[in-house]
Amino acid sequence: MSEPRINDRIRVPEVRLVGPNGEQVGIVRVEDALRLADEAGLDLVEVAPTARPPVCKLMDFGKFKYESDMKAREARKNQSNTILKEIRFRLKIDPHDYGTKKGHVERFLKAGDKVKVMIMFRGREQSRPEMGFRLLQRLAEDVSDLGSVESSPRQDGRNMVMVIGPHKKKAEAKAEERRRKDSAEQEAADQATPASQSPDGEGSQPDQAPVTAS
Repeated sequence: MSEPRINDRIRVPEVRLVGPNGEQVGIVRVEDALRLADEAGLDLVEVAPTARPPVCKLMDFGKFKYESDMKAREARKNQSNTILKEIRFRLKIDPHDYGTKKGHVERFLKAGDKVKVMIMFRGREQSRPEMGFRLLQRLAEDVSDLGSVESSPRQDGRNMVMVIGPHKKKAEAKAEERRRKDSAEQEAADQATPASQSPDGEGSQPDQAPVTAS
């Protein structure tokens, strides 16, 4: 993107002028556009230099530059690279260990990361690759609500490998986590406020019958 030309750096006789609120002013001489910018306390910025005539806009360039930088910073903040996590299974894994490792896979997928699942074969286990395939298929089905298989199970030496990708992108997962956290904090704050407390900070008193002298 070419650097925008501002005010007297615009080297053309006429420009198509756009007002500060996006209104079309029309084709005017550069001298007139500069005068209008000076009267409004704004800058004359060339926004489409390849147009014929070039398009210029009246704006506060300092404010425009600041807002552009803030948007770019926010975009970089929200842009998160997907990380490939790795978790290893044994072919003869007991139910408790399976549940623990499946929980790790689910946590990674919820965070928007891919998971490389590896089964390590030992000794004569290498002659039973179908058992490893069934175990990986079982895992893929158990976490299907969070992710799907991106790379089908394949033999890699003594190991069998499968890659599961998340349904949600990293940025979406982080945004959802922030919303969940904000909601939990708001709920905690609501619970901390006594239900009987009145807006002026004094507890409401039960209605009492008037007392009359006998």
